[in-house]
Amino acid sequence: MDKRISPLSRIFLIVMFALLYLPIFYLIFYSFNSGGNMYNFESFTFDWYKELFQDTRLLIIVLNTIVIALLSALISTVIGVLGAMMIYKIRSSRTKNALLSLNNILIVSPDVIIGASFLILFTIAGIQLGFYSVLLSHIAFSIPIVVLMVLPKLSEMSSSLLDAARDLGASRWEVITKVVIPYITPGIFAGFFMALTYSLDDFAVTFFVTGNGFTTLSVEIYSLARQGISLSINALSAIIFLVTMLIVVIYYFITRRGKKSPDLEVLK
Repeated sequence: MDKRISPLSRIFLIVMFALLYLPIFYLIFYSFNSGGNMYNFESFTFDWYKELFQDTRLLIIVLNTIVIALLSALISTVIGVLGAMMIYKIRSSRTKNALLSLNNILIVSPDVIIGASFLILFTIAGIQLGFYSVLLSHIAFSIPIVVLMVLPKLSEMSSSLLDAARDLGASRWEVITKVVIPYITPGIFAGFFMALTYSLDDFAVTFFVTGNGFTTLSVEIYSLARQGISLSINALSAIIFLVTMLIVVIYYFITRRGKKSPDLEVLK
């Protein structure tokens, strides 16, 4: 089978990547502009990055965003792994497909609808908008992502591995901790990093559930952008882009390692 890419396909890919990445590189380039605008580049400077790191309020918001992202990713990963295992054990295909459909609906649903739903839910439940409302909402929309990352690894796992472990006298807990968990570890890490990036990038849902002086980075950037052009926003966006790229690289190496892991390593 010929796997060569045609010249037309190459041109299409180049154009698509250019449309996606050129605006980002344009934004990063002008974060070093001493002129204070995005029209004429005067000279190279780190002043906007210095101004960014001297803004105590913004640094607190960055810390809030990181804490929310790490906590929501960790909790949603634990719940998502348990949920994926539960779905995997269901024998009825109709029930399994129904649960997967409900899981996928949460992913494809518009963020505005999800955010408004959480706002109504927290208002009815009497939950004060702030740290906990943002954390709960991020956990909720991250769980389906983790399920989708972990479930394929469970499906790839051969039933002979479980049978061999039971034949060797392993208890149910030992089968889970010494066979299942090691095998699906790449999927667990992939789900964690995906949940982490979704939490860091989320704006629409967070915009609805923030309150009482608590906000996250995406909402703050939106507020700053509405006030006018400031190259400190460019500097902040450049740092976020680099951190996101780092997470993507880590995710790539984890998934690549998972593809190379043979079944025999699990039995060891």
